[in-house]
Amino acid sequence: MKEIGMFKKKETTKLKSKAKGNILMLERSFDAPRELVFQAYTEAAQLVLWWGPRDWNLTLCNVDLQPGGAWQYCLEFKDGQTKSWGKAIYREIAAPDKLVYEDYISDENGVIEANDGLLVTVTFEDVQGKTKLTNRVEFVSSGALKRTVEMGLIPSMDQTWSRLAEHLRGLQA
Repeated sequence: MKEIGMFKKKETTKLKSKAKGNILMLERSFDAPRELVFQAYTEAAQLVLWWGPRDWNLTLCNVDLQPGGAWQYCLEFKDGQTKSWGKAIYREIAAPDKLVYEDYISDENGVIEANDGLLVTVTFEDVQGKTKLTNRVEFVSSGALKRTVEMGLIPSMDQTWSRLAEHLRGLQA
């Protein structure tokens, strides 16, 4: 495996990705009903169990699930020293079909450090008893998208969604 930034790069097997201009599309199907996948994506008690790539833990997770509400989070690497703080502000919530939020880098107090966040639209589609999850991420520029992909975003999301799949299997066992 090749190291890219903090993430190990490996071939993804279940995650489909496509980038064009400043838009990144990610897609994967989960063997779970969309209501369950939506809950896993929006409830703090569940997010802490799966959000983030392997070797990272969600050590802070506050969710105010309403338009204008925020999801404040902190991802911490297993070394206990490396932390990534963020804040997502919900624009639209249509349970269990869609989430739209702006995702920003923040400090530990939730103060947004720059106004160049990502616009994220997550759709949850019922396809023959499974859930097709599509994540559309709009970057401020194609250059910002390219830099983020080069840092390892796609394998990171593959790991994150693999953890989600494991979590969902556990909920249905």
